[in-house]
Amino acid sequence: MDQSAGQAVTDTENDRLLADSAAAAMRIDHRAPERLVLQRGVFVGPAPKISAEMYSVSKGKVSRERRALRLEKGATAHTNTYFGRFAASYWQRWTTVTEVEVGMTLTVGERARVRLAASDIAGHRRIIDTADVRADARSNGRGPEQAGGAEHRVVLRAPLDQYIDGGALWLEFDAVGGELTVAELEWSAVAPERIRPVAIAICTFNRAEDCAQTVAALASDQTVLSAINAVYVVDQGTDLVEDRPLYQQTKPKFGDKLRYLRQPNLGGAGGFTRGLYEVSAAGSFEGSEHADVILMDDDILCEPETVLRLNAFANLTTEPTLVGAQMLFLLNPDYLNVGAEETDLPKLRHGQKVPKALRNTSMLKRNQERRVDAGYNAWWTCLIPAEVVATIGLPIPIFFQWDDVEYGLRAREHGFVTVTLPNAAVWHADFYWKDFDDWARYFSSRNSLIVSSLHADLDPKLVTRRLFREISEYLVGMQYGLAHTTLQGIEDFLRGPRFLQDGGQAALTTARKSRGEYSETIKHPAATAPIRNADIQVRRAGGEPSRPVLVLIKRAIQQWTGRTEPGLKAVTREDAHWWHIALFEHVMVTDASQSGVRIRKRDKAKARALLLRTFRVLRRLRRDLPTVSRQYRDAVPELTSRENWERLYGI
Repeated sequence: MDQSAGQAVTDTENDRLLADSAAAAMRIDHRAPERLVLQRGVFVGPAPKISAEMYSVSKGKVSRERRALRLEKGATAHTNTYFGRFAASYWQRWTTVTEVEVGMTLTVGERARVRLAASDIAGHRRIIDTADVRADARSNGRGPEQAGGAEHRVVLRAPLDQYIDGGALWLEFDAVGGELTVAELEWSAVAPERIRPVAIAICTFNRAEDCAQTVAALASDQTVLSAINAVYVVDQGTDLVEDRPLYQQTKPKFGDKLRYLRQPNLGGAGGFTRGLYEVSAAGSFEGSEHADVILMDDDILCEPETVLRLNAFANLTTEPTLVGAQMLFLLNPDYLNVGAEETDLPKLRHGQKVPKALRNTSMLKRNQERRVDAGYNAWWTCLIPAEVVATIGLPIPIFFQWDDVEYGLRAREHGFVTVTLPNAAVWHADFYWKDFDDWARYFSSRNSLIVSSLHADLDPKLVTRRLFREISEYLVGMQYGLAHTTLQGIEDFLRGPRFLQDGGQAALTTARKSRGEYSETIKHPAATAPIRNADIQVRRAGGEPSRPVLVLIKRAIQQWTGRTEPGLKAVTREDAHWWHIALFEHVMVTDASQSGVRIRKRDKAKARALLLRTFRVLRRLRRDLPTVSRQYRDAVPELTSRENWERLYGI
């Protein structure tokens, strides 16, 4: 053993470390251990579809288990991977941690070399600490000899003092002259005085099997399961989670921690708020009024390790902090959705990539070196501290879309930042597989105005000019239903906060039903669409126009006068831009889901009616936007109160 760098602990220290390991992550009695586990070494994902190289990369013959990595003679491995890295920059910037230890149990056949490596903002590698472990280092009897090698507990250390703008830590292993097994790998720091209780709230609506799988994933990790104080499953559907065999099989593992609640469909806003409502109530469980809540979508592929990492980070931040997981694509599991997001409220936009953040990037090819600070985190998985709920109240009842954005913005205005933590993620359905022309656009349209009005001083001229541009593009692209849905959202925004009294149920029904009046909103199987297939020509789009406003005017004239190319044409999803679609009279467009097609056909009467409606609605919006914005702001205390949500829940 090279005592000048890495450290092999003594037998007494070894026994203590192993005994304390399970309790060190988070303790149900909230008494802190001496050290808190920040993340663990994981080497296999939660499903076969997840590449093992998201956890570690190796050369030579290697075998893996969830918490163990076995290298044959001559093999090498490293954890400079998405789940293997330790996000040093974020821990230095936002927490009280000044030094991190990484401990591991090595079973060494002959010799093992271990390096604790680091990167900077540019990805340059440097060595922080090392260990050189020989199988005969404990031949004096201090270390247990096992078949296949001698077992050693090794601890490496790194100060967190050079990572503010970016950089991470990882481990590198060499099996020299014999086999090497790495197990019980844990990154840890000095624990806080008290561990914060944590609960999980899962909102679901008719995704019973997906939700049951998510609950089962939480129960699959004993350390995570023992750390959770409560799990709330808020079922708003008719296909009940509790009827699924997997849920019933998993339920006993939680004991009395699993709480199953049924309520009316109030969208994601109502479902997640129920979790916050229940946990923040005194008496839900011991310490519940001081508990953090991890909000979690029902249809994710859950990585239980992410729960441990989010909660550990939240326990050590200098101030109460919203801690969000990143989102990886479910259909393309090594791809990151975005490193961190922010809003552009004057343009009614959320989901904007923070400058320098990665987006739609394979994490097998890139690492996020730079620290990027989020404006908010979506609620596919996000931790909300108890102090936030106590200070700002509950979310607003806007049913679906923008509710997580609004809560993050409101928290920030009260001094609570959001950190989107790298190397902590869940897998969620890829957004680009969902067509933009959907009933959900109603809530996006309406709620973008509500949230932007609450948190920005909107310029009525700028807002109406942008909306007119967008609706015009829908009309020239023969998306009459999408134009209608957008206008419906604006009209209901102008009705003021009283329209939110039922939590969105009536709006949902109306939005879905009214879209049926527009035939292009209907998705057809490609093979049986109501068209003749013989003479359809596929038309590809050219490049994006350099002067889009002029092209928009030109296309509008072409659509209005009927100077379009006759006959049915086919356009792929990637080519379905308004400036291309508007060239034709009749178009079959591939749906973003790739499961069917939409049929768009020029209809001057519908276009004219929608255009006149657009003029009327936007004229009113320009006139009334300041007044209506004040009404929403004045209504926030009532809308976010426990009493209002109790009324909606009927409790």
